[in-house]
Amino acid sequence: MSIINKLQELGYELPVAPKPVASYVSAVCVNDLLFTSGVLPVLNGKLVYDREVGGFLNSVDYGYKAAQLCALNALSVINDYVGLDNVIKIVKLTGYVNSVSAFTDQPKVINGASDLLVEVFGEAGKHARTAVDVNELPLGASVELDLIVQFKS
Repeated sequence: MSIINKLQELGYELPVAPKPVASYVSAVCVNDLLFTSGVLPVLNGKLVYDREVGGFLNSVDYGYKAAQLCALNALSVINDYVGLDNVIKIVKLTGYVNSVSAFTDQPKVINGASDLLVEVFGEAGKHARTAVDVNELPLGASVELDLIVQFKS
């Protein structure tokens, strides 16, 4: 079964890959590794999750969903560059969470992306990871992440 079919079977829809919002490219290939640029929780060109995580109204679940959308956007970029069916391994995920002071559940937020990647790719989706707190992200986004993936060359 193709990865796109697997995504659909799991109830996810692969969005159109987001376009860069500044002077950079969406991804760079080096040998058999693809490095994505940071992706935000956008859908159809609109920022969907745009507030700090951990506030009165924005729980871990809010950030988790933002991280899921970021992961889907990263998968769209990967699909455009090398094709999802050519992914051998998700190597590394770096996640940034725009969170309120004293919030320490960044790992639970970035689980939104990690859980999705493992659900879609199985063992190949298990990856090294960093989850950090930041006080601002581009466009006021709640979460930003980037991936490094190994692909069949």
